Amino acid sequence: MNTNRKIEFGDFQTPEFLAKQVCDFLVQRGILPDVVLEPTCGVGSFLVAAAESFSQAKLFGWDINTKYVEQTRVALSKANASDRVTVATQDFFKHNWETELAGFQGHLLILGNLPWVTNATVSSLNGANVPAKQNFQGFRGIEARTGKSNFDISEWMLIQLVKALRGRPATIAMLCKTGIARKLLRFAWQNDGRIASASLHRIDAKKYFGASVDACLLLIQTGSAGLTEAPVFESLGAKTPSKVLGLAGQDLVSDIRIYRKLKHLEGLSPYQWRSGVKHDCSSVMELWRGDRNFLENKLGEEVELESDYLFPLLKCSDLANGRTEPKRFVLVTQTRVGEDTSEIAVKAPHTWNYLDSHRQLFDARKSSIYAKRIPFALFGIGEYSFAPWKVAVSGLHKIPRFVLVEPFQEKPVLFDDACYFLGFETKEEAKIVAEILNSEPCQRFLSSLLFEDSKRPITVELLQRLNIHAIAKEAGLVDEWISVRNQKSSYPVENIEMQAEMVMERPS
Repeated sequence: MNTNRKIEFGDFQTPEFLAKQVCDFLVQRGILPDVVLEPTCGVGSFLVAAAESFSQAKLFGWDINTKYVEQTRVALSKANASDRVTVATQDFFKHNWETELAGFQGHLLILGNLPWVTNATVSSLNGANVPAKQNFQGFRGIEARTGKSNFDISEWMLIQLVKALRGRPATIAMLCKTGIARKLLRFAWQNDGRIASASLHRIDAKKYFGASVDACLLLIQTGSAGLTEAPVFESLGAKTPSKVLGLAGQDLVSDIRIYRKLKHLEGLSPYQWRSGVKHDCSSVMELWRGDRNFLENKLGEEVELESDYLFPLLKCSDLANGRTEPKRFVLVTQTRVGEDTSEIAVKAPHTWNYLDSHRQLFDARKSSIYAKRIPFALFGIGEYSFAPWKVAVSGLHKIPRFVLVEPFQEKPVLFDDACYFLGFETKEEAKIVAEILNSEPCQRFLSSLLFEDSKRPITVELLQRLNIHAIAKEAGLVDEWISVRNQKSSYPVENIEMQAEMVMERPS
């Protein structure tokens, strides 16, 4: 299989020794199925291991790759299991799984390792190994257009299998990315997937697959609705969970035990968190001062630009490392989304000529948010971007470090779109809010919410859950916070307190 085809089909074949470990683990857990089904069997590692571990079970395996199906048949023949095995070529996306699963008698084990690839990756290769296009996660408008609708193929597949079971008792034991396991559980818990119990058991994806992702064996028992929580074990051999993830209202939290102790710190933030500026053209838009004091871009060009549209820039790596003095600049072509950019040609002709000379790069931006928009348009820009004082945090780092950022060279500092920030008119308010957010109660509460292995552990949605008033109270900083808010505030103090006390009720 060539490289592109391998990527399109998420082709990470399970090593035989890992398949054997998983099957042995299931036997130790008392799982002895009558039927074992592997929906994407590949070269048959799991079916061969299952033939040995579950000597009385009937085995069924399908794969879209006919060569793999033949290899699986040969492997099972060598294992003397051919008499109880059915292996055939089958396209997962065109198969009627509800009818298929309903036909099996006895206890069913759905076992395997589904494709490790996203729909966006397959589309970028002009591949067809994807389900029919549908916004199955229910994202709306701009959420779907800015990337949230991108999903792993295995996520879609797992959801189809859970839905096809229609609540019948069965076991699912599937190797997958840890983030996919969480998404499946969230979907099932929120949509009556009849999850009686679930657990995650981490595996070393780098060791077994050469993949730098956080992965696990997802183990699920279906058939009845149980607790909406799942212990997370650090390995297949671990006896005690390191944490217990769970559903709190409509949100998944990484450690439900800590969350329950600190959920009084959750509520409605009196501030609106914002993301940094999005331009998707860093080779042109981001610049720095070179050795000769000229502005340079990532293309290696020295350029001379007016200062009107240049602003100091901090990136997520700067914030994570506590660096607050910008070394870069960003070209800001708009002060609000949709603003006409043609006036740049009049006010700053060097800047306009520079942008125009790279128009092809701007036109090549793939995100649909730029489609048919004004030339050199930005996203994630507004009046809030130009607040003089800010408290900012990297969205990509595991430990949330809230940094107080002051104006630089008499201009407000901006951030890239992997950062989140609050804007303030005064240093005093920004300083006390940074202190509240970096306090021990806030950091502990955040640790119960965020998933460190996520591509973006910190999000706007997560930050908006911080009840600043309650956290300030817990940290002994509430008087100072109310005092600075009283001096200059977009809310009267009584409204702040009222909002802060409006804690969203979530099940304990």
